[in-house]
Amino acid sequence: MNTFIVETSARHIHLSEQDLETLFGKGAKLTFKKDLSQPGQFACEERITLVGPKKSIPNVIILGPTRKSTQVELSFTDARTLGISAPVKESGDIVGTPGCKLVGPAGEVDITEGVIIAKRHIHMTPADAEAFGVEDKQIVSVSIESADRKTVYGDVVVRVHDNFALAMHIDTDEANAACAFGNCTGTIVK
Repeated sequence: MNTFIVETSARHIHLSEQDLETLFGKGAKLTFKKDLSQPGQFACEERITLVGPKKSIPNVIILGPTRKSTQVELSFTDARTLGISAPVKESGDIVGTPGCKLVGPAGEVDITEGVIIAKRHIHMTPADAEAFGVEDKQIVSVSIESADRKTVYGDVVVRVHDNFALAMHIDTDEANAACAFGNCTGTIVK
């Protein structure tokens, strides 16, 4: 049976170079904390506060490296806490999405778009996709095996790229619903 790890992608932010400098000061660079499962991606020491119409969420982790556009990825629970009606979108698809205020130690940024609930997805290399019999952007269902709550999630997008490592990403709400903690695996169901 072809399985893959299922990882929880907690709330985080990807910053543009310009927003990084506004929040942390001129010439600021992201400080590496630890590698993530996707090659070249890493958690940073720096943290910011997200401010919405209702409340704030402090100590939000930044993932590096910097990107062309700033993007905030939340769970539905986080979005409701902030008072933001964030849509479910693929990472990077931020056109027409709501914004929020970002607060760092050196300044603030009001982004006009970029707040999303990341669509659950599986990262695959082309070889992985061939082995699983799927294609880039294909929508599949995934059965998640956990100790207490076997769950099948639909509407999972397959993302294929040479630089990806095989792993499924779900947000904290989805992980909690499936008890997908620790070493959890998923299988595509057809």
